[in-house]
Amino acid sequence: MPADSPAASPDPSADIDALIKRCLSGDERAWDEIVKTYWRKVFNVAYKFVGRHDEAEDLAQEIFLKIFKSLSTFDRRANFQTWLISVSRNLCIDHYRSVRKERETIDRDVDAGQLTPAAPGPSPMATLEQHDRVVLLREALLKLPPSLRTAVVMRDIQERTYQEIADTLDLPEGTVKSRINRGRNELARQIRKLRGADFSPGGPSKGRSRTGAFR
Repeated sequence: MPADSPAASPDPSADIDALIKRCLSGDERAWDEIVKTYWRKVFNVAYKFVGRHDEAEDLAQEIFLKIFKSLSTFDRRANFQTWLISVSRNLCIDHYRSVRKERETIDRDVDAGQLTPAAPGPSPMATLEQHDRVVLLREALLKLPPSLRTAVVMRDIQERTYQEIADTLDLPEGTVKSRINRGRNELARQIRKLRGADFSPGGPSKGRSRTGAFR
């Protein structure tokens, strides 16, 4: 080849196609290479949705896990990066909706302010309703496994940061976040279950005598 002849440019699509083939055949190093190549792009998409570096990292990891599981569905005639970004955005949207739904549940059913003394001067009915919601919350919390209950209380009631909780419990931050998410889902389920068991304001409730543990 003459010295002044330009070298042939590598074909990125050929490279990624080869990596996908190796990955689908069980080559873990190929998947590591895909993650290394596209991590920053997926992280940037996640960061635009959550706005926090640590949460974006966790979300990016979840996205790559789901992409790995759906890699066999990728049409190799398409552009892999375009597909990757599209899938990432859709998963971020799903995550945003899920978090918003969880927050609405927490705001509605697990208001931290309910665990503080009532402000002076409420009406008798308001006092009764607030008391019943506190009892409902306490009873639902008691039904959670201790590890999940501790994580939810520290995050949503004591309002500690993920890092503070991780340091206190001597756990990885990712484990803490997982427990909080599982705990919130289980807490919401228990609240719905208790409400369906005639847990009405001023009405009877099974197991209310156990709520003293949260006084």
